[in-house]
Amino acid sequence: MDRDLLPHLPIVAAVARRGGFAAAASELGMSASAISHAVRLVEERLGQPLFARTTRSVALTEAGKSLIATITPALQDIHDRIERIRAVKGRPSGLLRINASRISLPLAVTRVIAAMAERYPEVEVEIFSDERLTDIVSEGFDAGIRVGEMIAQDMVAVRLTPPFRSIVVASPGYIGRFGRPNTLADLSNHNCIGYRLIRAGGLYQWEFVEDGRDVAVTVNGQAIVTEAHSAIELAVAGVGLAYVFEPLVKAEITSGRLVHLLGDYAVTEAGLFLYFPRRAELAPKLRAFIDTVRQINR
Repeated sequence: MDRDLLPHLPIVAAVARRGGFAAAASELGMSASAISHAVRLVEERLGQPLFARTTRSVALTEAGKSLIATITPALQDIHDRIERIRAVKGRPSGLLRINASRISLPLAVTRVIAAMAERYPEVEVEIFSDERLTDIVSEGFDAGIRVGEMIAQDMVAVRLTPPFRSIVVASPGYIGRFGRPNTLADLSNHNCIGYRLIRAGGLYQWEFVEDGRDVAVTVNGQAIVTEAHSAIELAVAGVGLAYVFEPLVKAEITSGRLVHLLGDYAVTEAGLFLYFPRRAELAPKLRAFIDTVRQINR
């Protein structure tokens, strides 16, 4: 092994993971020029480019993809083993990176992080809010948080919340002007706040249960958002109907700012889960997070 290569391999992996030199520099606390120098050194030693660079993007070459596929599992294994060795003599420590949909914070994560801050002060938790279905392994996350049915079967899942319903809500002001829908067919006559699917690009179809069958309804309206909190704000402002997870609007319904509609058609979701690859839970920092979740949920 060329010993000069070893210190630079994690830098190359960071550039690949973050999709650029500036983002890798920010993550690693290094200058962009130092990142570029490290990548150039590795490329010179290997005799071929690892990244195809333009003024707007950085992409892996075939050689780069091959190298990243080889070194990523090895670097992760080294990282995990070092953390386990450190934990033998002390408390869990290090940066725990979690990819989570934005709704996860108010529904499940905030109280866990608050407890972690007291119990494991040497663990730093980074929550990357992302509405896409991200490959947490290839993008360098320790774990992810999503609704149960969105999680790949080869992942280990730990429940964070009980099941909850997806419901339709509107403000009293909107209902006063336009009336309330009583059936799913009535939705076509209302201004429905749509969701844009970030990865697929299309609009999300609202899901219901009618006569024991799952039904997907295409809705239309004057506003389209990419996450639930924006839809809730628009609904409170009287723009239209919003389709949201019930726990997110519990306070608004209790206070009367929003009204629950079409309750007989509501779908029950599996709830939120923390998920991660098998054996990842052996890392002390993730183990500490899981233990905290289970203590809180008792």
